[in-house]
Amino acid sequence: MISRRRLGALATAVEASVDDLVARDAPARLWSRDHTLWQDDPKEVADRLGWLGVVQEMRAAVPELEAFASGAAAEGLRHAVLLGMGGSSLFPEVLWRTFGAAPGCLDLRVLDTTDPAAVARVGDELDLDACLFVAASKSGTTIETSSQLAHFWELTGGDARRFVAVTDPGTELAVLARKHGFRAVFENRPDIGGRYSALSHFGLVPAALLGVDIVGLLASASAMAAITGADVDPATNPALVLGATMAAGAQHGRDKLTLELPHEIGTFGLWLEQLIAESTGKRGIGIVPVAGEHLGRTEAYGGDRLFVFTGYRPGLDELADAGHPVVELAYRRPIDLGGLVLLWEQAVALAGAVLGINPFDQPDVASAKEATDRVLAEGFPAIATVPLTEVLDRVRPGDYLAIQAFVDPGDAELLAGLQEARMRLRDRLGVATTLGIGPRFLHSTGQLHKGGPPTGVFVQVVGDAPVDVAIPGRPFGFSALMQAQAAGDLLALQARGLRAGRVSIAELLAVAR
Repeated sequence: MISRRRLGALATAVEASVDDLVARDAPARLWSRDHTLWQDDPKEVADRLGWLGVVQEMRAAVPELEAFASGAAAEGLRHAVLLGMGGSSLFPEVLWRTFGAAPGCLDLRVLDTTDPAAVARVGDELDLDACLFVAASKSGTTIETSSQLAHFWELTGGDARRFVAVTDPGTELAVLARKHGFRAVFENRPDIGGRYSALSHFGLVPAALLGVDIVGLLASASAMAAITGADVDPATNPALVLGATMAAGAQHGRDKLTLELPHEIGTFGLWLEQLIAESTGKRGIGIVPVAGEHLGRTEAYGGDRLFVFTGYRPGLDELADAGHPVVELAYRRPIDLGGLVLLWEQAVALAGAVLGINPFDQPDVASAKEATDRVLAEGFPAIATVPLTEVLDRVRPGDYLAIQAFVDPGDAELLAGLQEARMRLRDRLGVATTLGIGPRFLHSTGQLHKGGPPTGVFVQVVGDAPVDVAIPGRPFGFSALMQAQAAGDLLALQARGLRAGRVSIAELLAVAR
């Protein structure tokens, strides 16, 4: 699966990490679900390893999933609207962007935002009578998902046949769905964390509705399991080698893991961002995933980069020749995403063992949620915009610049402008850059921002929401919720002494001109 590694000066450190994991019999202990590979306390480890066995379980569930999807299409439903965040939404987004909808199947729209314009657009652009709403939440209490569900339940007059729930057993969402007689309730096995749930019901219910080849997706994951399992020589296990490389990079200053993907699976980077950031960014340690950066000239990159290419791309050889460590993963076709998911899940888990962290918890995510709740309960604080230069002047070599945009994710022109500004700032400042759309990134890279190394510099921009959309049962609408989430996250960053400021969108976009 790893077709080539050119590690340069990092090679010795990587081999030491490989030897460490081999000596600890790490792959066998991973597959036997031995929590002591990471920590003595089984809490939030022993009950988070269900993803290791989920592929076989889901293969048995394929007939049920396909019958469910064909039944929805047969009743004239043409659109599936996924109401979810983070691990409940990112892989479905990857599948839709990669495969689209097969003939006769439902198209998919992923609503992982509280922006009122995006919420309203679902009703404005789609025939609601032809929509199937899929509320997906592991906890069953995610505020964005519950708010979206309340809105569309009211908008459709509570037509339960057009609602589906994907959640853990016994959650508030599961109880609500059964009480109201939803079309289907898919209860996921509870010992799978959200970011490891791509090949469970959270990923495969939307896959079935799209008409994705679920059998092929799971077959590629099974093939990966065969070459990374407990019986494979650990020294040649691609998951072990990739995990050791990532960890060694983080320990030796190459902690900006830059992901280069084929265009056809480019959005896989969104899923990888969450997996890597939320799993490794804690206790002041972390691997910073950099996805979506346009590949630049070698001089655009500092000595803090580690590159992982999926498949070959022009520019790869120049980076390796310049001394940057480069790993190449073999790639053939999009259906291999199933195998890539399992490869990366294992690699990140094993990297956590090297780094001495628990890759399955997220201890710092709650801080932004709590700050948001305080804003909603106590009122909005006065947050003034600051000049962009005031934030940028605090960037130092080895930092990363995170643009956090609480904006309408459907505004293609605005997003293109933000991406261009991001690239200009990378080249100007010589540091890694990321672009996160809020509140999506709060469920993805937010853990790394607050719990990882204090090398992030955060530029927040917040869009206008001139027209609000009400949330039934709440004293606030979607606009207030998004504004509170933006304020809460900024306050949480600043409370930790991190370099963060809110700037105007116009000033940030001016960088791109």
